[in-house]
Amino acid sequence: MSDSKKLQKCLCMHGHFYQPPRENPWLEAIESQESAAPYHDWNERIHAECYLPNARARVLDHTWKIVNIINNYERMSFNFGPTLLSWLATKHTVVCKYLLEADRKSLEKHGGHGNAIAQVYNHMIMPLANERDQNTQVKWGVSEFRYRYGREPEAIWLPETACNQQTMEVLIKNGIKFTILEPHQINQIKHLNDDKWHHIPVGTIDPKQPYRIFSELDPEKYIDIFVYDGPISKDIGFSDLSRDSKALANRFDGAIDRNRQTNQIISVATDGETFGHHKHFADRTLAYFLNVEAEQRGLRIVNFGEYLEENPPQYAIKLNPGEGEGTAWSCAHGIRRWKDHCGCRGGGPAEWHQHWRKPLRESLDWLRDELARVFEEVGGKYFRDVWETRDDYISVVLNRSPENVKAFLTEHAIVPLSEENRVICLKLLEMQRHAMLMYTSCGWFFSEISGIETVQILQYAARAIQLAEEVSDQSFEKDFLERLAMAKSNVPEFRDGRGVYQLLVRASMFSLAHMASCYATCSIFNDYFGEKENIQLYCYNLKVSYQRKESFGNITLNYGRIRIDSNITFEAADYVFAVIQIGQYDFRCSVKPFQGYSEFKKVEEELFKGLEVLHMVELMRKIDIYFGEKYFSLKDLPLEERKKVISILTGEMIEKISNQQEQLFDENRKMNEIYRSINLPIPKEIRFAAAHTLKRRLERAVEELAEGSFSPKKAIPVYRIIEMAKSFDIELEKENVAHFLRNELDTRTRRLLEKVDSNLMMECLHIGKLAKKIGIELDMRESQDHVFSLTNQFDSRNHIVPFLDGETKVQLLSLLAMAHINTSVLKKALEVAIPQKSN
Repeated sequence: MSDSKKLQKCLCMHGHFYQPPRENPWLEAIESQESAAPYHDWNERIHAECYLPNARARVLDHTWKIVNIINNYERMSFNFGPTLLSWLATKHTVVCKYLLEADRKSLEKHGGHGNAIAQVYNHMIMPLANERDQNTQVKWGVSEFRYRYGREPEAIWLPETACNQQTMEVLIKNGIKFTILEPHQINQIKHLNDDKWHHIPVGTIDPKQPYRIFSELDPEKYIDIFVYDGPISKDIGFSDLSRDSKALANRFDGAIDRNRQTNQIISVATDGETFGHHKHFADRTLAYFLNVEAEQRGLRIVNFGEYLEENPPQYAIKLNPGEGEGTAWSCAHGIRRWKDHCGCRGGGPAEWHQHWRKPLRESLDWLRDELARVFEEVGGKYFRDVWETRDDYISVVLNRSPENVKAFLTEHAIVPLSEENRVICLKLLEMQRHAMLMYTSCGWFFSEISGIETVQILQYAARAIQLAEEVSDQSFEKDFLERLAMAKSNVPEFRDGRGVYQLLVRASMFSLAHMASCYATCSIFNDYFGEKENIQLYCYNLKVSYQRKESFGNITLNYGRIRIDSNITFEAADYVFAVIQIGQYDFRCSVKPFQGYSEFKKVEEELFKGLEVLHMVELMRKIDIYFGEKYFSLKDLPLEERKKVISILTGEMIEKISNQQEQLFDENRKMNEIYRSINLPIPKEIRFAAAHTLKRRLERAVEELAEGSFSPKKAIPVYRIIEMAKSFDIELEKENVAHFLRNELDTRTRRLLEKVDSNLMMECLHIGKLAKKIGIELDMRESQDHVFSLTNQFDSRNHIVPFLDGETKVQLLSLLAMAHINTSVLKKALEVAIPQKSN
C-alpha cells in the first residue's frame, strides 16, 4: 500500500436496484397494473421515478438551479437484478447505456474494479433453497452480468442478504470474490494469524474493514465480506436522511473513527429505489452528496473491489446461524419471514396473520421436487446431463434466436432431436426456469397471500405445472391445490391459496388457441394488426394464410386460417377460426386445429352462406357443429387487447356524447351570464358540459398553435378558453395538454443539439411561456438534459460562441433560465458578445 493511500477515509454507497419479475408467464410481457397509475405498470413507474433520474441526476445550487447533471451510477456501487436488467434492456435501452458507461468509467477510475456487481438471479432466499438451485441461481446471475457488462463480476448481491455457510460454499465454488452483509449476521471473529475464535454480541462487528469467511469444505478457499453500516443504511431507507445531503454527510462524518491508525471504509447498502421512488427527489440528495459534500468532507469515494485490493482482510469471521437456517437483514427471526408467521410483515391491517407462508413454502417445495423428478426422468432421454443443461440454459434465456436455441440443444442433446423432441426439451427447461421463478422472495415478504407479489409466484408455479403435465402425461395441479388450500387467506373472498389460484391465477393462463382467438377477434377491426401477414403478438409469431370477413345485418363473420409459433418453446399449431360479432359488444370466437383444405373450404362456404339465410342462433349452432361448443369471448383476451377492443367499441359512442356536450354548452352559454348577473351558482350540469367542452377545445387549440410554431400572436384562442373556464369557476383538466407541450418541447430541444437555431430556441421559449400562462408546470427533465448538454458546447474554449449573434445568445440564456439551469458560467462566456442596449 503506497504512502499516499494510508489513513484514507473511504466511502462506498451501494444501491441494490431490484424489482420482482412481473411478466405474465404465458405472454412473457407485463400486463397493465392499475395500482401503478398513471404508469402502465410498476416497472415503468419506478423507472421514471428512480432508474432514469439517477442516470441523469441534478446537482442544484442554493437557489435550486441546476449546476450539473451527472450519472449517479458512476460514483456508487450498484447491482441491478438480472430479471429487471433484462426488462430494462428491452424497454429502456437509454438507462442500460448509462449503467454500462458508469461501469466502464469506474473500471478506469478505480484500478480495474467496476461499480457494478452481480445478483443472484431471481431473488430467491438462498438458505431455503436446495444446493442445486442455489448453484443455478448464482451461475445464472453471473452469466446475466457477463452478458450485459462484458466482464466477470467480482461480487454478487444476496437477496435480502440471506445466507448461511452453505450459501457461502456455493459462492466460493462459483469464484465469487466478495459479498455484502449486515452487522447482525456475524457472531464470531478471529485475527487471521490467530487460532482462537471470539464470540461478539450480535450487531457489534466493526463495519469499517473487510473480513474473510473460509470454506469448511476446502479451508484453503474463502470469500471476503463487507459489512455495511447498519444504522446509517437503515436511516437512509426508512427516515428522512435521504432527503438532506448535508445531514447525510454529517452522519458519514460522525461514523469516522478519528483515532484509527488504519484505513477505514464507511459503507452503506440500501434499496436503490430509495433514491427517487420511495423518497422522491432523493436522487438529487445523492447527487449533491457524492459530488459536493463527500469531497468537502475529505471522503474518498471508492468501490468495494478497489478497497479490497488496497486493504485485504486481517480478520476471519463466522456467520450467525440465526435459528439454525441462516439470517437476513430484513427478518429479526433468522429467515422465518419467507417460511412462517414470524411477526415480520409489510402492509395490510394489523390483525392480518401470515400463517399462510408455511403451507405456501411447503407446497412449492413439494412441487419443486416433483418437477425435478420429471426433469430427470424425461430430460434424461434427451440430455447428457440434465442439471448441467439447466445451468447453461441461461444462454437461451438471454438470446432466444432460433439459431442460438438450436445450437444449444445440439450441444447438450444425446442424439439429434426431431422438431417434436426439441419442443419437449424446451418445455422441460422452461418448466425448470419457472420452478425457480416461483421462489422469488417477494411472494412471502408481505402480509397477504392474495397480494400481487404472491399471485405472481403462483403464476410461475402454474406455468411450471402446465409444462410438466404436457411433457410427462402426469397430473400435478390437483395435489398442488390440495396443499395450497392449507394456506389460509385473510380475505374471505379467497378463503385460501387454492381460492387465490382459481380466481386470480387461472385468469392469466393463455394457450396457443387463445392466441389464435385473440387474432381472430381483434382482426375484425380494420388495421388492428395492419396489413402484415406475419405478426408478433407477445411471445408468439402469427402467420395468417387466409382470412375472409363479411357482414350481414348486425352480424359480422370473420373466418380464416392461422399458424401460431411460440418463441419460447417452439411449439406450433395450425388453426381454423370463426368469429361472429353480434351487434357491437357480443363476440363469439371458435377455434380448432386445421384438418385439411377441403374441409376448410367446405366450412367456409356453408358458414358464409348461412350468414345470409340463417337466424343468428342457427348460425351459432352450425359453427358449434364444426368447431365444438367451446368458444372464446372478449373476457378471454389478454388484458391489453381487451382494453384496446373496448376503446375501439366505445370510441364512436364517446365521440357522440362529447359532441352532444359541446352542443349543449354552446346552446346554453348565455345562461352563464344570467346566473352570474343574479349572483347564483351555475348548475353542476352546465358546469360539467362546460368543463368537458372547454377541455377538448383547449387541446385542439394548443395542437393548432403548434402548427404555427407557437407564435404568441396566434395564442389568443387558447387564452380565451382559459378565461372562459375561469368565468365558469372551472379548473380545467390539462393532463393531455401538458403531455403534448412536454413532447413538443422535448422534440425542439433535441433538435437544438443537432443545430443551434434562433427560431427553434424562440419556439421553445414560447412553449414555456404558454405553459406558464395557462397554469401548467411542465415536466422538463428531458428538455433539461438536452439544454444542459447544449451548454457544454458553449464555454469560452469553444469556437461556436463567437459565431452566435447577440439575439441568439440572449435567447440561449433565457432558455437556460426557463429550464432552471444556473446561467452564471455560460453568461461569462457570452457577455462580451451580448449587445448593450443604447440609452
